[in-house]
Parts: sequence; C-alpha cells; structure tokens
Amino acid sequence: MVALHAAGWLLLVLAALGSLYTLAAAFVMRRFFAARDRLPARRSDAVTILKPLHGAEPLLGDNLVTFVEQNHDGPIQMLCGVHGAADAALAAAQSLRVVQPDRRIETVIDSRTHGANGKIANLINLEHRIAHSIVVLSDSDIVAGPDYLARLLAALGAPGVGAVTCLYRGRGDAGFWSRVGAAQLSYQFLPGAVFGVATGMATPCMGSTIALRRETLDRIGGFGRFADVLADDYAIGEAVRALGLTVAVPPMLVVHASVERSFGELWKHELRWNATIRGIGALPYAASVIAMPLPLALIGALLSPGIGAAAICAAALAARLILRRAVDEQAGAVTAPAWLLPVRDLLTFAVFLAGFFVRSVDWRGDRLRMRDRGTIEAEAELSG
Repeated sequence: MVALHAAGWLLLVLAALGSLYTLAAAFVMRRFFAARDRLPARRSDAVTILKPLHGAEPLLGDNLVTFVEQNHDGPIQMLCGVHGAADAALAAAQSLRVVQPDRRIETVIDSRTHGANGKIANLINLEHRIAHSIVVLSDSDIVAGPDYLARLLAALGAPGVGAVTCLYRGRGDAGFWSRVGAAQLSYQFLPGAVFGVATGMATPCMGSTIALRRETLDRIGGFGRFADVLADDYAIGEAVRALGLTVAVPPMLVVHASVERSFGELWKHELRWNATIRGIGALPYAASVIAMPLPLALIGALLSPGIGAAAICAAALAARLILRRAVDEQAGAVTAPAWLLPVRDLLTFAVFLAGFFVRSVDWRGDRLRMRDRGTIEAEAELSG
C-alpha cells in the first residue's frame, strides 16, 4: 500500500508539472503564430508538387485541388503518383485536370517498388518526372490555404535554409473516430511541436510538407536513400541538416484531413505514429508523458485519493481546456468539443504506453517489421 501511495503521488507531481507545461504551451502557441499576420509577397518561382497517393480518402479531390489554387504567379506542376491503375485515388487525381485545366497536373501509374516504405517508393517513381527547381512533397491527406506557396517560398529563400516543413492541425473528414484522431493532432501534437520548435528542443521535419530545392534533394541522395526508413520525413530533415543547412518551420498551418473511419483504423494509425517517434528517440518519447497531465492525475488520484489529488486533477483539466482554446484560436476552427478532450487524453496515454512494446506496424494494409536504426522490412519478405 505504501508503494502504491508513493507511486500515486509521483504521478500527481508529474501531473502538476505537466499542467504547468500545458499552460506554457498555450502561451507559446499565441506568441509563435503572432507573426503569421505578415503575408509574404506573391512569388513567381517554378514549383513541382509531389503527391504520393494510395486508396480512396474522403474529400481527396477537394484536398488536392487546394495545392494548385494558389496565389502564385509562377508555373506549378503537380505529380500525383499511384502504384496501379485500379487504385481508387486515381479518379480523384485525374479529375483535377478538369477543374484546373491551366495547371500542369500529371498522374503517374508505376507499380515498381523500392524497399519497404510504400510512400517513398511512390516518390522514387515520381522523381524523374520533376520539371522544376523547387520541389514540394506533401501527404495526400493535407489541405493547403491559398497563401501556402507564398509562405513556403519566403521561408525557403532565407539564408542557410535547406528545407521548409509545416505544422498542422486536425480536421476529421470521416466521422466520429476521425474527429477523435484530429483532436490528438490539434490538442496534443501541434502544441508540443510548437513548444519544441520555439524553445529549440525539437527539430521536426514532417510529411505535411517538405519544400526544398531540387539541388538539395540530389545532394542528399534523392528519395532512394530513404526506401527502408520508417520515419522518412524526419530522416529527410536530418539529411538536409547534415549538409549544414537548416529546416525552417514558419508560423503557418496546414490542415490534416484525418480520415480514420473506425477505432481499429485510428488505433493502428496512432500506434504506427508513436512507434515511429519512439524509433527516432526512446528517451524523448518517454519524456513526452509530461504533456499528458490529465491521465497522470487521474491515475495518481486512484492510487492516492484525497483533496490534494482532486485539486491536481481539476488543475490538469483546466490547463488542457485553456490549451484547447488557444489552439482553436490560432487554427481559426474548433477541432473537437470540450467534452471529448478527457476521452481523447486517456486514449493518447493508452497508445503512448503501447508504443513502447510494438515491433511491427501497419501501413495501409502492409505489415512492416521495425529494424535497427529506424529501418523497416516488409513482413512478407521476412516470411518468404
């Protein structure tokens, strides 16, 4: 009993510290995005946008078109890649040429595989079709605003910058469970990433957007270098930094559509995401528990109940609600209702714990076995 009581108070102390962190994150959110009101001038750079696609997603066509409906004076080439003619994403990609006939939109069907990472294999198949000197790669479930390219190119033009990546919030396009997933992105991932960038504690490079010069892409070895890497986005950023260049994170947001249709899909997606982060660094992954004050407080209160425990639980909930409001203010939209936040936080904690034990992950139907140094191998290859 004494050990349980002590463990409870340890969790409560962590929860109190986590509540202070949460309030600090809300403050940093507002400061970080304060510079977003300064809109860069329109640009005329020639840009190639790479969109690796796989399978049907809600509103896929609407999301893709936002990348060519830009306040941009230069030529835009969009390359949409699929691995087969039967891929359900192909129709959405082909429809773009109807609604945007003045843009150079190309669909590339190429079944070749290159390693275990399906997205990177898709990008390798697109690489030789790149026509312009600036390359922007972005996941299929991302939505851009009309000033997207202007802000990216302004950041890429700064001295010493080798790549630009984008923070994102969740939206939830596929019903209840997708809204639960979106809440994790908006209220857990986003403030943590902003806090890390603002304090210099994090150096992210995210699949929402990676913009870089074609010359830089060639210098890091092209996409083929990352064919068997799980955290490919992070690895691209590390390769750029190894050249002595920086990866900029400007004060702008894109939207992650969040398309999980069921609890099972959501669990697999978030488990893969957590395993990816753990693979980058187990110690920082473990330390991220400080950003989960409400689950820590609730478990601590169960082990060591009392007025003090109840007060810490209330403080943790209040801090999370304050952070939620700060995020919604900066995003200009409400991702999920307040009542969902405690449920979401408990699920986040459960996935976090499971992330320590997973050794294989699911990526769009493929099982990938995690190897040393962040590499992966298809389980079909292992059994064969």
